[in-house]
Amino acid sequence: MLSPVNVSLESLNLVTLAPMLIAVVGALSILVIDFFKSNLDKTLYVMVSLLFLLLDLGAVIDSAGFFMENGTMLGFFDVMLIDGLAILSQIIIVGASMLFIPLALTSKRFHEFSYPEFFALFLFMIAGFQFMVASDSLILIFIGLETASLALYTLIALHNRSKSFEAAVKYFTMGALAAGFYAMGSMIFYAITGSVEINQIAAVLQADNYSNIGYVLIAVVFMLASFGFKLSLVPFHTWTPDVYEGSSAALAGYMSIVPKIAGFIVVMRLFEFLIHSGVIWLEVVLYASVVITMTAANIWALVQSDVKRMLAYSSISHAGFVMAAILIGTTQSNSALFLYWIVFAFTNLGAFTMLWVSRAKNLPAGQSSDHSFEKFSGMIHTAPMTATVMGLFMLSLAGLPPFGVFWGKIYMIGSAVSAGYTVLALIMALNSAIAGYYYIKLIVYMFMKDPVNPGDYMINASNSLKTIIGVAVIFTIFSIVAINPLLEVITAFVYNSGY
Repeated sequence: MLSPVNVSLESLNLVTLAPMLIAVVGALSILVIDFFKSNLDKTLYVMVSLLFLLLDLGAVIDSAGFFMENGTMLGFFDVMLIDGLAILSQIIIVGASMLFIPLALTSKRFHEFSYPEFFALFLFMIAGFQFMVASDSLILIFIGLETASLALYTLIALHNRSKSFEAAVKYFTMGALAAGFYAMGSMIFYAITGSVEINQIAAVLQADNYSNIGYVLIAVVFMLASFGFKLSLVPFHTWTPDVYEGSSAALAGYMSIVPKIAGFIVVMRLFEFLIHSGVIWLEVVLYASVVITMTAANIWALVQSDVKRMLAYSSISHAGFVMAAILIGTTQSNSALFLYWIVFAFTNLGAFTMLWVSRAKNLPAGQSSDHSFEKFSGMIHTAPMTATVMGLFMLSLAGLPPFGVFWGKIYMIGSAVSAGYTVLALIMALNSAIAGYYYIKLIVYMFMKDPVNPGDYMINASNSLKTIIGVAVIFTIFSIVAINPLLEVITAFVYNSGY
């Protein structure tokens, strides 16, 4: 007869679950409030969401202090893993979410913000992303991935336009395919190692000297395809422009930041030990993926006539650029990944939000899109502040000095040179130059062309929206002088995590 196993709460170390549980409790609280009192003003749900996000961020920062003193924490039957990567990525996830959610106050035009379910789904999505980055268990990562993805599909559809439904269906279809690939890859890793924990998988494969290299190859192909969809790497990127176009501009900007940082962390945990073990074919495949993603996305962005689709393709290119950190696999490159994504998060979310600000009341004759380059013609005359702020974001995204994204690119290229990837560094520099063209193209339209439809901008510039854009502008400018302190903090967390 089996004796009962006593599990103490202390051994579970439930503090590792605190940030995710706060987000989940917040989502359930919103649903309970709506159950007892429906049709409340959306301002209440925004404030409740911000409150729980602030508590979530506080719990993450508390974990950061414990980590710097005591090192990596394991919890809940050792499936939770709180290290520097988990902490930094959760700060980005929650921080970007705190910037996004007040946008619900900006306009009555977008009816999805009137549904309490929108805010509940949003908090469930955040919890899913946090589970992804705070575990090395393939099962828990999958649960977090699907929790976040299912919530995000619904958030897109709630926009309630024909393109939104199409975007949600496309994203759901691609997400289901990616989930299938992930499940197959995880199954193969479990079959050849007997474990679903990435650290244990690495230890078993190294102990066996990769005797099952054929099966490892198949598992990695499935995993690379799965996260290729999530990170929109070429050739798995095809859903990205259509989904971004069908989403609200602000949600598209959010999607270009938060889901991808969660994907990068999982890929970093899963692939870097394989690269360090000398699996040459994986290095070749990742090398090709990085170069093709950067280059092809930039070429596609060059020929776009719609600013929103241009920014969608540029986000694909940025993802390819940052994916180089996984290939390089050094502490310097991993630190550069976080630095790059932090400065990119503020700038890109700000740029997408500006599309929301500058939308026109009525589309000019011959224009089928609300975000065509022509619509921005002469904006310096019709809405000078809008043009100036948008120009600032474009210069930063282009990677021109001294703005934040420039330093992210410089450190990333420097890490490639330091690791001996000189050719890759040259390709990255060349792609940065190419990207500058389509960002500056928008600046040319705004500052050097005559207005197409004077006086038809800034119809959505409420105080809350101006505040969010102001925060993005301030950080974009402030990052110029804060890069070194920020990089030192990031490097300390990454180094102490063993990456």
